[in-house]
Amino acid sequence: MTDMNGKTAIVTGAGSGIGRATALLFAARGAKVIVSDVDQSGMEQTVGAIDDAGGEAHLVPCDISQADDVARLIETTINMFDRLDYACNNAGIEGETAETVECTIENWRRVIDINLMGTWLCMKAEIQHMLEAGEGKAIVNVSSIAALIGFGGLPAYVASKHGINGLTKTAALEYAQRGIRINAVCPGAIETPMIHRVTHHDAQEEAAMIARHPMGRMGTPEEIAELIVWLCTDAASFITGQTIAADGGYVAQ
Repeated sequence: MTDMNGKTAIVTGAGSGIGRATALLFAARGAKVIVSDVDQSGMEQTVGAIDDAGGEAHLVPCDISQADDVARLIETTINMFDRLDYACNNAGIEGETAETVECTIENWRRVIDINLMGTWLCMKAEIQHMLEAGEGKAIVNVSSIAALIGFGGLPAYVASKHGINGLTKTAALEYAQRGIRINAVCPGAIETPMIHRVTHHDAQEEAAMIARHPMGRMGTPEEIAELIVWLCTDAASFITGQTIAADGGYVAQ
Protein backbone atom coordinates (compact mmCIF):
# COMPACT_ATOMS: atom_id res chain seq x y z
CA MET A 1 0.00 0.00 0.00
CA THR A 2 1.50 3.31 -1.10
CA ASP A 3 0.86 6.38 1.03
CA MET A 4 -0.42 9.29 -1.07
CA ASN A 5 -1.34 11.52 1.87
CA GLY A 6 -0.91 15.18 1.01
CA LYS A 7 -1.06 14.50 -2.73
CA THR A 8 -3.73 15.60 -5.19
CA ALA A 9 -5.05 13.68 -8.19
CA ILE A 10 -7.35 14.58 -11.08
CA VAL A 11 -9.39 11.84 -12.74
CA THR A 12 -11.42 12.65 -15.84
CA GLY A 13 -14.31 10.47 -16.89
CA ALA A 14 -14.66 9.63 -13.20
CA GLY A 15 -18.45 9.30 -13.24
CA SER A 16 -18.35 5.55 -13.91
CA GLY A 17 -16.23 2.56 -14.87
CA ILE A 18 -12.44 2.80 -14.86
CA GLY A 19 -12.51 6.48 -13.93
CA ARG A 20 -14.65 5.89 -10.85
CA ALA A 21 -12.54 2.93 -9.72
CA THR A 22 -9.38 5.01 -10.15
CA ALA A 23 -10.76 7.96 -8.20
CA LEU A 24 -11.81 5.63 -5.39
CA LEU A 25 -8.38 4.01 -5.26
CA PHE A 26 -6.48 7.31 -5.26
CA ALA A 27 -8.67 8.39 -2.33
CA ALA A 28 -8.16 5.08 -0.53
CA ARG A 29 -4.41 5.62 -0.78
CA GLY A 30 -4.80 9.03 0.86
CA ALA A 31 -4.85 11.45 -2.08
CA LYS A 32 -7.34 14.26 -2.40
CA VAL A 33 -9.23 13.69 -5.63
CA ILE A 34 -10.82 15.97 -8.19
CA VAL A 35 -13.61 13.96 -9.82
CA SER A 36 -14.38 15.25 -13.31
CA ASP A 37 -16.92 14.23 -15.95
CA VAL A 38 -19.82 15.56 -18.00
CA ASP A 39 -22.16 13.23 -16.10
CA GLN A 40 -23.33 15.17 -13.05
CA SER A 41 -25.12 12.24 -11.45
CA GLY A 42 -22.16 9.93 -12.01
CA MET A 43 -19.74 12.44 -10.48
CA GLU A 44 -21.98 12.86 -7.45
CA GLN A 45 -22.10 9.09 -6.94
CA THR A 46 -18.31 8.83 -7.16
CA VAL A 47 -17.75 11.67 -4.71
CA GLY A 48 -20.37 10.18 -2.40
CA ALA A 49 -18.60 6.82 -2.43
CA ILE A 50 -15.28 8.49 -1.59
CA ASP A 51 -16.88 10.51 1.21
CA ASP A 52 -18.52 7.38 2.63
CA ALA A 53 -15.13 5.66 2.70
CA GLY A 54 -13.56 8.54 4.62
CA GLY A 55 -11.72 10.14 1.71
CA GLU A 56 -11.77 13.66 0.30
CA ALA A 57 -13.06 14.47 -3.16
CA HIS A 58 -14.62 17.36 -5.03
CA LEU A 59 -16.42 17.30 -8.35
CA VAL A 60 -15.58 19.63 -11.22
CA PRO A 61 -17.68 19.24 -14.39
CA CYS A 62 -15.56 19.33 -17.53
CA ASP A 63 -16.00 18.69 -21.23
CA ILE A 64 -12.40 17.85 -22.08
CA SER A 65 -12.89 18.81 -25.74
CA GLN A 66 -13.31 22.43 -24.63
CA ALA A 67 -10.10 24.28 -23.77
CA ASP A 68 -11.88 26.70 -21.42
CA ASP A 69 -13.38 23.80 -19.47
CA VAL A 70 -9.98 22.14 -19.12
CA ALA A 71 -8.34 25.38 -18.00
CA ARG A 72 -11.08 25.78 -15.39
CA LEU A 73 -10.53 22.20 -14.20
CA ILE A 74 -6.84 22.78 -13.51
CA GLU A 75 -7.42 26.24 -12.04
CA THR A 76 -10.07 24.90 -9.67
CA THR A 77 -7.77 22.06 -8.59
CA ILE A 78 -4.95 24.46 -7.77
CA ASN A 79 -7.26 26.89 -6.00
CA MET A 80 -8.67 24.07 -3.86
CA PHE A 81 -5.51 22.12 -3.06
CA ASP A 82 -2.59 24.31 -4.16
CA ARG A 83 -1.01 21.38 -5.99
CA LEU A 84 -1.43 18.72 -8.67
CA ASP A 85 0.62 15.55 -8.33
CA TYR A 86 -1.18 12.95 -10.44
CA ALA A 87 -3.54 13.02 -13.40
CA CYS A 88 -5.49 10.17 -14.96
CA ASN A 89 -6.82 11.27 -18.35
CA ASN A 90 -9.55 8.69 -18.73
CA ALA A 91 -12.51 10.50 -20.31
CA GLY A 92 -13.46 9.22 -23.73
CA ILE A 93 -16.20 7.85 -25.96
CA GLU A 94 -16.46 4.97 -28.38
CA GLY A 95 -18.56 6.81 -30.97
CA GLU A 96 -20.89 5.19 -33.47
CA THR A 97 -20.26 1.70 -34.79
CA ALA A 98 -19.68 1.85 -38.54
CA GLU A 99 -17.08 0.69 -41.02
CA THR A 100 -14.58 3.24 -42.31
CA VAL A 101 -16.58 4.20 -45.40
CA GLU A 102 -19.81 4.58 -43.42
CA CYS A 103 -18.21 6.57 -40.58
CA THR A 104 -19.66 10.08 -40.73
CA ILE A 105 -17.63 13.27 -40.58
CA GLU A 106 -19.66 14.27 -37.52
CA ASN A 107 -18.82 11.04 -35.69
CA TRP A 108 -15.15 11.24 -36.68
CA ARG A 109 -14.81 14.81 -35.42
CA ARG A 110 -16.67 14.13 -32.18
CA VAL A 111 -14.58 11.07 -31.28
CA ILE A 112 -11.27 12.70 -32.21
CA ASP A 113 -12.20 15.95 -30.44
CA ILE A 114 -13.04 14.18 -27.17
CA ASN A 115 -10.60 11.29 -27.12
CA LEU A 116 -7.48 12.71 -28.75
CA MET A 117 -7.74 16.48 -28.62
CA GLY A 118 -9.32 16.25 -25.16
CA THR A 119 -6.44 14.16 -23.84
CA TRP A 120 -3.96 16.60 -25.39
CA LEU A 121 -5.73 19.61 -23.85
CA CYS A 122 -5.66 17.94 -20.43
CA MET A 123 -1.99 17.03 -20.73
CA LYS A 124 -1.10 20.51 -21.93
CA ALA A 125 -2.75 22.14 -18.90
CA GLU A 126 -1.54 19.52 -16.41
CA ILE A 127 2.06 19.63 -17.59
CA GLN A 128 2.21 23.42 -17.52
CA HIS A 129 1.39 23.39 -13.82
CA MET A 130 3.49 20.33 -13.00
CA LEU A 131 6.57 21.95 -14.53
CA GLU A 132 6.23 24.82 -12.08
CA ALA A 133 5.69 22.55 -9.08
CA GLY A 134 8.81 20.36 -9.02
CA GLU A 135 9.65 16.67 -9.24
CA GLY A 136 7.62 13.52 -8.67
CA LYS A 137 4.64 14.14 -10.92
CA ALA A 138 2.88 11.50 -13.01
CA ILE A 139 0.27 11.37 -15.76
CA VAL A 140 -1.49 8.23 -16.95
CA ASN A 141 -3.57 8.29 -20.11
CA VAL A 142 -6.23 5.64 -20.52
CA SER A 143 -5.87 4.26 -24.03
CA SER A 144 -7.05 0.86 -25.29
CA ILE A 145 -5.88 -2.33 -26.93
CA ALA A 146 -7.51 -0.65 -29.94
CA ALA A 147 -4.36 1.50 -29.91
CA LEU A 148 -2.23 -1.59 -30.45
CA ILE A 149 -4.27 -3.46 -33.06
CA GLY A 150 -7.21 -2.76 -35.35
CA PHE A 151 -10.91 -3.20 -34.58
CA GLY A 152 -13.39 -3.27 -37.45
CA GLY A 153 -16.33 -0.93 -37.09
CA LEU A 154 -14.68 1.69 -34.86
CA PRO A 155 -12.31 3.61 -37.15
CA ALA A 156 -12.46 6.94 -35.31
CA TYR A 157 -12.05 5.30 -31.91
CA VAL A 158 -9.09 3.20 -33.07
CA ALA A 159 -7.42 6.23 -34.67
CA SER A 160 -7.96 8.34 -31.55
CA LYS A 161 -6.44 5.70 -29.27
CA HIS A 162 -3.42 5.17 -31.55
CA GLY A 163 -2.99 8.94 -31.34
CA ILE A 164 -3.07 8.88 -27.54
CA ASN A 165 -0.26 6.32 -27.49
CA GLY A 166 1.87 8.45 -29.78
CA LEU A 167 1.15 11.57 -27.76
CA THR A 168 2.05 9.72 -24.55
CA LYS A 169 5.43 8.63 -25.91
CA THR A 170 6.24 12.08 -27.29
CA ALA A 171 5.40 13.94 -24.10
CA ALA A 172 7.22 11.36 -21.99
CA LEU A 173 10.42 12.04 -23.93
CA GLU A 174 9.96 15.79 -23.68
CA TYR A 175 9.55 15.85 -19.91
CA ALA A 176 11.59 12.81 -18.80
CA GLN A 177 14.30 15.01 -17.26
CA ARG A 178 11.88 17.54 -15.82
CA GLY A 179 10.19 15.50 -13.13
CA ILE A 180 7.09 14.27 -14.99
CA ARG A 181 6.51 10.64 -15.93
CA ILE A 182 3.85 9.96 -18.56
CA ASN A 183 2.48 6.53 -19.42
CA ALA A 184 -0.61 4.98 -21.01
CA VAL A 185 -2.60 1.91 -20.07
CA CYS A 186 -4.34 -0.09 -22.79
CA PRO A 187 -7.24 -2.08 -21.32
CA GLY A 188 -8.88 -4.97 -23.07
CA ALA A 189 -12.57 -5.68 -22.54
CA ILE A 190 -13.49 -4.32 -19.12
CA GLU A 191 -16.85 -4.62 -17.36
CA THR A 192 -17.98 -1.04 -17.91
CA PRO A 193 -20.99 0.71 -19.48
CA MET A 194 -18.89 1.36 -22.60
CA ILE A 195 -18.23 -2.31 -23.31
CA HIS A 196 -21.92 -3.09 -23.04
CA ARG A 197 -22.69 -0.32 -25.53
CA VAL A 198 -20.09 -1.66 -27.96
CA THR A 199 -21.61 -5.14 -27.76
CA HIS A 200 -25.13 -3.69 -27.91
CA HIS A 201 -25.93 -5.52 -24.65
CA ASP A 202 -25.98 -8.73 -26.71
CA ALA A 203 -24.99 -11.78 -24.64
CA GLN A 204 -23.61 -13.64 -27.66
CA GLU A 205 -21.46 -10.69 -28.71
CA GLU A 206 -20.13 -10.36 -25.18
CA ALA A 207 -19.39 -14.08 -25.01
CA ALA A 208 -17.50 -13.86 -28.31
CA MET A 209 -15.49 -10.91 -26.99
CA ILE A 210 -14.65 -12.78 -23.79
CA ALA A 211 -13.56 -15.81 -25.84
CA ARG A 212 -10.93 -13.67 -27.60
CA HIS A 213 -9.24 -13.02 -24.25
CA PRO A 214 -6.92 -15.92 -23.30
CA MET A 215 -7.83 -15.55 -19.61
CA GLY A 216 -11.44 -16.27 -20.57
CA ARG A 217 -13.05 -13.30 -18.89
CA MET A 218 -13.40 -9.53 -18.95
CA GLY A 219 -11.32 -7.40 -16.64
CA THR A 220 -12.72 -5.24 -13.87
CA PRO A 221 -12.39 -1.47 -13.50
CA GLU A 222 -10.61 -2.08 -10.20
CA GLU A 223 -7.89 -4.11 -11.91
CA ILE A 224 -7.15 -1.25 -14.31
CA ALA A 225 -7.28 1.28 -11.46
CA GLU A 226 -4.59 -0.68 -9.61
CA LEU A 227 -2.27 -0.33 -12.61
CA ILE A 228 -3.03 3.37 -13.09
CA VAL A 229 -2.41 4.27 -9.46
CA TRP A 230 0.72 2.11 -9.28
CA LEU A 231 2.17 3.95 -12.28
CA CYS A 232 1.84 7.17 -10.28
CA THR A 233 3.82 5.84 -7.31
CA ASP A 234 7.54 5.83 -6.63
CA ALA A 235 7.45 2.07 -7.21
CA ALA A 236 7.20 2.96 -10.91
CA SER A 237 9.84 5.71 -10.75
CA PHE A 238 11.87 4.40 -13.73
CA ILE A 239 8.85 3.86 -15.98
CA THR A 240 7.87 6.49 -18.52
CA GLY A 241 6.77 6.54 -22.15
CA GLN A 242 5.19 3.10 -21.91
CA THR A 243 1.89 1.83 -23.31
CA ILE A 244 0.99 -1.08 -21.06
CA ALA A 245 -1.67 -3.57 -22.10
CA ALA A 246 -3.92 -4.91 -19.34
CA ASP A 247 -5.95 -7.25 -21.46
CA GLY A 248 -5.94 -10.81 -20.17
CA GLY A 249 -3.43 -11.72 -22.88
CA TYR A 250 -5.42 -10.40 -25.86
CA VAL A 251 -2.56 -8.77 -27.80
CA ALA A 252 -0.11 -11.55 -26.95
CA GLN A 253 -1.86 -13.85 -29.41
